[in-house]
This record gives sequence, structure tokens and C-alpha cells, in this order.
Amino acid sequence: MLLLPAVAAVVLAGCGGQDNTSSSSSSTPTQASTSASAAATGACTYTPTGDASKKVDLPPSDPAPAKSLTIKTNRGPLDATLNDTATPCTANSFTSLAKQGYFDDTKCHRLTTQSIFVLQCGDPTGSGTGGPGYSFNDELNGRETYPAGTLAMANAGPNTNGSQFFLVYADTDLPPSYTVFGKVDPAGLKVLQTIAKAGTADGSADGPPKQDVVISSVG
Repeated sequence: MLLLPAVAAVVLAGCGGQDNTSSSSSSTPTQASTSASAAATGACTYTPTGDASKKVDLPPSDPAPAKSLTIKTNRGPLDATLNDTATPCTANSFTSLAKQGYFDDTKCHRLTTQSIFVLQCGDPTGSGTGGPGYSFNDELNGRETYPAGTLAMANAGPNTNGSQFFLVYADTDLPPSYTVFGKVDPAGLKVLQTIAKAGTADGSADGPPKQDVVISSVG
């Protein structure tokens, strides 16, 4: 789904259910185009794709996202502040999925420990191919950066956001192609770094975390 540099080329993929991941060593990730923000249009558009991994209703078109949420995991809580002003449609979708229990009892399916430093979650199937049955546009300004603590959307190319997201546990160099919709607090960052320190299940630079990371709820 989301294409990344070198060994991490398959890590940030994730949208409405298609699997466009690749294990190639391409150094050019998919570039997402800047889209109009709901702050300007006053409404969000969510396009059904008909391939939901877990049945949910579409988010409301009038954005009313939470300003903060806690991603509760078996490794510790991740308290996150959402960018409800800069990325209202993304934050609105995440809030809606959380309220509907979409993330409950799901595993974070991918950890990367080389080139980029992220934990990817948000797929109920745990395969990296699942999504919520809808997609929505990017909310980008072209100046996005991905320091430690960043909460951002995975995608399969421009305007293909769904439910998969990634958490950055160490400063990561990525093109401004992935909507940054929040950040994790320092305590949550420490939880992420502990997860990352254990590495992947097979010891590679890209794969399922060695220590299972299960989201019990988001709210």
C-alpha cells in the first residue's frame, strides 16, 4: 500500500482494502497531491469502496473530530492530540472509526527499524491489506515532516486514505505525501520506543513486531 524508501518500501501502505505493497527497493515513494481542506470547503467527502474489513458507517460529512484520544494497547497507552483544524477530515474519520470500535482488538501489523522508524496499525485483518470500506482525500500542505511522535495516515497513493495509520518512534525522513493528523505525547512515545527496541518477529528491518501490539480500544 504505502510505498517507502529501500528496505521499508512496503511499510506505510494502507487504505480501503487494496494491497498495492511492494518489496522493491525503489527510493521514490508514491507522491500524494495536496487537496483542499475541509476548513475551506466546510464538508468532508468519504467515498465508499465496498471492501470493508470490518463493517462501519461512513463518517459524518460535517467534521466534528475529537481534539485528543487515547490509543489503548497491551504495551501501554498512547495519548494523542489530533490536528482537528489542519486535517479535519482525517481526524474526523479517525474519531468516527474509534467511536464505532473499528480499532478494538486489532494488531499493529508492521514495524520498521531501518531507513524509516514507524509502527503501522489500523487494519483489523492484521495483514496490511484491510480497510474500512471507504477512502478519502489527503490533507497536505507540502511542508509535512515526520519527527518522533508523529501520527500520520498510510496510503496507497494520492487520495487513498482509509483506516491504516502509522506512529513514528524516531525522527524519520519521508516526502510530504502522508497526512499528519496528530502527535503522541512523550509517555506514549516511550511506549513506542520500547516496542521498537524489541525489533521484529523475524529480526528483519521490516515485519510484524516481535512483541505483539494489540489495540484494545481508541477513545
